[in-house]
Amino acid sequence: MNRKLPLVSVIIVDYKKNNPYLIECLEAIERQTYKNFEIILVCDFHVDLDYPKLRQKSYDHNVGPAEKRDAGAKMAKGEILAFIDDDAFPGKDWLANLVPHFQKAEIAGVGGPGVTPHGVSWQEEASGWASASPIGAGPYTYRFLPGKKQSVDDYPSMNLAVRKTDFKRVGGYDSNFWPGEDTKLCLDLTHKLNKKIIYEPKSLVYHHRRPILLPHLKQNGNYGLHRGFFARILPKTSLRPIYFLPSAILIGFIYLILSTIFLFMARDPSPSLRGGMTDVAISIHQIRTFGIYSFAAYFFVLFLNSLWIYSAIVSASHQYSKSSLRVSYSNRSNPGPAPITNYFELITMACTQAILSIPIIFITHLWYGARFLQGFLFTKKLVR
Repeated sequence: MNRKLPLVSVIIVDYKKNNPYLIECLEAIERQTYKNFEIILVCDFHVDLDYPKLRQKSYDHNVGPAEKRDAGAKMAKGEILAFIDDDAFPGKDWLANLVPHFQKAEIAGVGGPGVTPHGVSWQEEASGWASASPIGAGPYTYRFLPGKKQSVDDYPSMNLAVRKTDFKRVGGYDSNFWPGEDTKLCLDLTHKLNKKIIYEPKSLVYHHRRPILLPHLKQNGNYGLHRGFFARILPKTSLRPIYFLPSAILIGFIYLILSTIFLFMARDPSPSLRGGMTDVAISIHQIRTFGIYSFAAYFFVLFLNSLWIYSAIVSASHQYSKSSLRVSYSNRSNPGPAPITNYFELITMACTQAILSIPIIFITHLWYGARFLQGFLFTKKLVR
């Protein structure tokens, strides 16, 4: 690779007409401190835009994201393919921080965090903090907030750069999978090519969230479905205990409900059932008692997680008030509500988000767990 400013092809996949975030994304790319790039927009329907570095491909009908990303890669002239979602926009040093990693031949890809933008609606922010928190994201909080630089074997395409030659060697994205085509790509890069994907916390984008509750649940349910399916067919990176925990929570919750109903009905059984019912009821009661204690511990952990969210919101607001993020907000074409600067409003908002996180994460765990089981046990093929 030419070590002097390799050309980067920024590939945006646009999903819908009149996307309110697309201009925001394009304008943020135009402000990059790294200047040797081109922009490729692949969309279902043509968008009337005029940017000097932009080239566009449209289909005039709905096409899957994997196929569109592959089409963008074929159009690309750059040595590096930088994929970003149409509902995200990059920080000004996004490209400058990811490009140097590609000087090492053993690195096939670089991913960075997708941080919830400042000044979004409270529904979107609630979704963002629930997803980014330790109990919401598990060990993957670094996908939502800047974390420690590390090597990863699975990363979402909302902020993922790949060496073009390596992308071609593995055949690009597999259009047979959606969602989860990025999981398959990363698996091929790390296991077929035996190369590395580096997580670079400074190469960040700001990623809009699905607002609570139904859009948030729909998205996370899709994640659960694809992860369950991949746990069965691609176990190298998806058959991990952490992915089964939401399903365990769901099964435990269902058991508590059913056992409570059973024990209530068994308080005064008919004479013909009374003898055998007692031993069964005792066993069910013992397991139910263990379940109650387990869920008490679980909700205590959710409470501790809410304290983490409160602290993180206050800390992030203070950092925002002192940093260049103010410039990032003021330059946005679709800035939304102004970030909170009044201290009382900040504390009120932080408390509200912290309290909301408890039911949001619990419901998300239940739905993710249900969809994970569906993908793991029943799904034959992922379809959009």
